[in-house]
Amino acid sequence: MGRIVIITGGTRGIGGAVAQRLKAAGYVVAAVYHGNVAGADAFERETGIRTYKWDVADFSSCEAGAAQVERDFGGSAEIVVNNAGITRDASLHKMTPQQWNEVIATDLTSCFNMCRQVIASMRERAFGRIVNISSINGQKGQFGQTNYAAAKAGILGFTKALALETASKGITVNAVAPGYIDTDMVASVPKEVLSRIEAQIPVGRLGQPDEIARVVEFLVSDEAGFITGATVTANGGQYMD
Repeated sequence: MGRIVIITGGTRGIGGAVAQRLKAAGYVVAAVYHGNVAGADAFERETGIRTYKWDVADFSSCEAGAAQVERDFGGSAEIVVNNAGITRDASLHKMTPQQWNEVIATDLTSCFNMCRQVIASMRERAFGRIVNISSINGQKGQFGQTNYAAAKAGILGFTKALALETASKGITVNAVAPGYIDTDMVASVPKEVLSRIEAQIPVGRLGQPDEIARVVEFLVSDEAGFITGATVTANGGQYMD
């Protein structure tokens, strides 16, 4: 049996593409979702990838969910891809505490919640792969997204610190910072705003989810064992740090 992978936000967009690519490569994939039951059911039927419903913002839900995956697949996850993310956009002077807290909990605290469930078994096994999906807006900021930018920037610090803690244990921890990718989240951006964004991308187009999935596939492979604490940017040249 292939290595067990948990992917949060794993039934659509970037997460769905990662799930399908890793399944095709022989991994055993658990795709986690929270809200869209009908969409997750359709994804499972179409792909054969097992789906799990839990709230990544809640530690107890992650604990129970990870335990269920372990029971179902006969072992704990060797790979975790923290991809779940939401937006609640507003300028700071209009942002509510709820808008702030929901984004921080789902986009950033979820990384702790999920990694905490698997890190002990990874250390015991002397192998693990963790990939955290950040964002171009966590690197450069974005108007109306202090919550989202803070969460995605926090992921980069979390990634580096955990990479230092686990490097001697055969565990790698890396981040991917996508630019604007052709997903439902980006499709919700007003057309006139999206047109201005596309004009700023040197390659002249949005990225595709599978282009990010290919990066993740490499980072979780044995061949990437010397890469840890890194941030891989995939943004069509829109932001170069």
